[in-house]
Amino acid sequence: MKYRMLTDEELPLFEEDLKQFLIVHGVHGEEWAKMNQEHPDEARKLVGLFSDTVLQKVYEKIKFIEHRSKSSCMVFQLKPDSIEMISINAKDDAVDLSTPEGIHEALVRNAAELTFFKNTKPYSKEREMEIHEMLEQGCVNSSEAFWMQLEKALF
Repeated sequence: MKYRMLTDEELPLFEEDLKQFLIVHGVHGEEWAKMNQEHPDEARKLVGLFSDTVLQKVYEKIKFIEHRSKSSCMVFQLKPDSIEMISINAKDDAVDLSTPEGIHEALVRNAAELTFFKNTKPYSKEREMEIHEMLEQGCVNSSEAFWMQLEKALF
């Protein structure tokens, strides 16, 4: 498995896609039920392959992700060949960058207590694998609008 197995909450969202995937792989309704009963490891392998296919497509579409904590906010633009990052870090424990309101408040009232950093680096692995690892480490989807606001305000 390249990425991870889709969760029990995620799989129902792709039920029709899974059915089509199984048909393409020569497994139809009754065969799938039988495989689940008699060869669960084989069934899990097929779901794993399906999961990787779905996640690959999802990761290919992701353009912006972010990671926030009380003391930092990092926003990443995921370009085809490189990752660009804008990082805001708080020097003061009283500043909270974990929410949009906290970031706004810090920029307006405590800008002197913040440091800003922008950097670009090439991917050290396949783009989608790096995105997967960053999401596993706590990054979440972000927006181009947030990226543009930070870029305009800070640089």
